[in-house]
Amino acid sequence: MKMKKAQARIGPDLAALRILIVDDEADIRLGLTQLMESMGIQVSQAATGHEALQWLEQNEAEIVLTDLMMPGMSGAELLTEVKQLSPQIVVVILTGFGTIETAVRCLQDGASHFLTKPFNNDEIMGLVRRLGAQILTQKAPAAGERPYERPIIAEDPSMKRVLALVSRVAASPVPVLIEGESGTGKEVLARRLHAQSSVKDMPFLAVNAAALTDTLLESELFGHSKGSFTGADRDRKGLFEEARGGSIFLDEIASMSPAFQGKLLRVLQEKVVRPVGSSKDMTVDFRLICATNRELSELIKRGEFREDLFYRLRVVSIRIPPLRERHQDIVPLALYFLAKASEVCLAAGEPIPELSEDAQRALLAHGWPGNVRELENAISRALIVCSGRRILPHHLSLVETGSEHFADLEAEDYSLAKKNSMERFQREFVQRALETSRGNVSQAAASCGLTRAAFQRILRQLQIDRKSFADGK
Repeated sequence: MKMKKAQARIGPDLAALRILIVDDEADIRLGLTQLMESMGIQVSQAATGHEALQWLEQNEAEIVLTDLMMPGMSGAELLTEVKQLSPQIVVVILTGFGTIETAVRCLQDGASHFLTKPFNNDEIMGLVRRLGAQILTQKAPAAGERPYERPIIAEDPSMKRVLALVSRVAASPVPVLIEGESGTGKEVLARRLHAQSSVKDMPFLAVNAAALTDTLLESELFGHSKGSFTGADRDRKGLFEEARGGSIFLDEIASMSPAFQGKLLRVLQEKVVRPVGSSKDMTVDFRLICATNRELSELIKRGEFREDLFYRLRVVSIRIPPLRERHQDIVPLALYFLAKASEVCLAAGEPIPELSEDAQRALLAHGWPGNVRELENAISRALIVCSGRRILPHHLSLVETGSEHFADLEAEDYSLAKKNSMERFQREFVQRALETSRGNVSQAAASCGLTRAAFQRILRQLQIDRKSFADGK
């Protein structure tokens, strides 16, 4: 499937981007520094992993670009330390083909990408440009941009049934409980429900119950009076009052304490709230939409969730199927995310890479434990690392965790499972080499430590056409 070119894309301004380059070879540090500075990026250097950590304890960086094989602390060990120090830092690993298996393990441990040596200047500049654009956009969204304002892809019958139910219940003011695994898009669906309701012109106000303590959650929803607690320097309306007949979306309700559950039940029964520190009740008008990624019936059995509140919230229940049950939505969602990511990551006039058939098959075969959110991240990552005209399976960096991987192999005997795993590894390995060499078989074979004849034999076995990688295709 091919994408239409996105409109009005502009190249990212990377002046605010900060990169730390870590390599024990001074020439490589110097070369990478000059490359990054030519793009307007703020660059710092460290010769060892320990030096890098000392620098990061005193300074900030969005990206750490580190060699994998270094004396003392390796790049893999540095990755672990960086993620503990500051999880939001993006770590890119530089590695040779001989250590590619270790680099893949680094992806499982939190690395965002890895580049194989030797890499050319265009490859690494393209990666950093796209990665930097994504990071800066997330930190400072474009003016007027509204999060979660996106269409809901529903090619699969299971998702079509969900949207049909949303349309039927949207006009009713009854409470709705949206159930689904993390990453399935519960808030997106809640916004669709509000947009189709009779109060669509009124506020839609969202709160994540898991992110707030009882005290803060009560203040956020009920409001508070001046002087009711330290820092309450003025009266503040709660969201129940600010809704003014609109919708309140309360996410992760399973995390609410039993005490707060009782207070919420009273609000639903009587449609009144009492702000923290006040002695007066206030009448409120709102439509409540709740969401959970846990089985509330199990929590009720354990005494962790009130049964009377459960039935108040679950007047209408909508279950969003996990992505693994929405097979027909996977590729359309991937294409949508590819177009959206291209608006941010690609420079003006830069064509959107095609999602290859092999990549589509890899998407369809993946288990998606992180659901739609994981798919969006995979596509964004693929666009960033892709230097040619097609996104291939290895750009997606899809890594199955142990239990999920072996669950997929239940129907296979050991020999067949081993054969299939080796074939997947071989395919991605030689595709990386061909992409780097732009289809030059001799260069690709040399980078893999293989003879030209052996490399060509693998290409024939896997039915890979080296011509499709020529000239950056």
